[in-house]
Amino acid sequence: MISPIVLTFNEEKNLPDCLESLKGVADEVFVVDSGSTDATRGIAARYGAKVVEHPFENYASQRNWAIDNLPIAGEWVLNLDADERLTPELASEIRERLPRTPAETAGFLLRKRTIFLGRWIRHGGHYPSYHLRLFRRGRGRCEERLYDQHFLVEGTLESFTSDYLDVLTPDIDRWVERHLVWARLEAREMSVVDSSHERAQVQSRATGSPIERRRWQRERLYGRLPLYVRPFLYWIYRYFLRRGFLDGREGLIFHFLQGCWFRFMVDVHFDAGRRRKLQ
Repeated sequence: MISPIVLTFNEEKNLPDCLESLKGVADEVFVVDSGSTDATRGIAARYGAKVVEHPFENYASQRNWAIDNLPIAGEWVLNLDADERLTPELASEIRERLPRTPAETAGFLLRKRTIFLGRWIRHGGHYPSYHLRLFRRGRGRCEERLYDQHFLVEGTLESFTSDYLDVLTPDIDRWVERHLVWARLEAREMSVVDSSHERAQVQSRATGSPIERRRWQRERLYGRLPLYVRPFLYWIYRYFLRRGFLDGREGLIFHFLQGCWFRFMVDVHFDAGRRRKLQ
């Protein structure tokens, strides 16, 4: 039995496709809404989802609140955002593999396919990208991070060979607004120095899981490059060396905005915060 948890806030355009993709896979669906003012909750109810209201603080807190407080009956918990959906191939693979999964397997890595302005972003090192989204109830939690949070599990991991879709908004203004918020959060995360307790975090390992390797690359390679220079170096690496240009016009927009402009704004906020502390 699978129990998906979908986080929402004003997702009336994305939610129907997300919930439609769960048909035939989910035994129950929880929609955790943080005060939508559009038709999000009504759409969720029409699809038979159990709608729960909870104020939003950050993604990690919202996901962990859901894990701790929802009356989840399924053996497996699937975590999605409203703009994400399962492909039919992945849905079929989940139905086939879960019943014969060994007990020591605590979770599954899902392979993400990003769709930006209607185009699959296949190059620039952006695909394949693996994310831990499916785990046994009671065996997984979201890491305590302000931005770019991943799930942690107790036990071994397996991977699916089919994709799930992350369909990014065609509204560039909304995309930019969200990333400005996330840039501030990432800058705050980079500034965190808290020795009072050990936060649950993905480990940084050069030879670990795909998630651990990406964290290692960000912290040990990218993180040691000079501020303001590294976003441009990263964009050159993605767009030219990793052939992001093969993603066409949409790829040019995506790789520059997500790989350079966003990272540049993170550096701006981080540097501004550092300067304030020195005053």
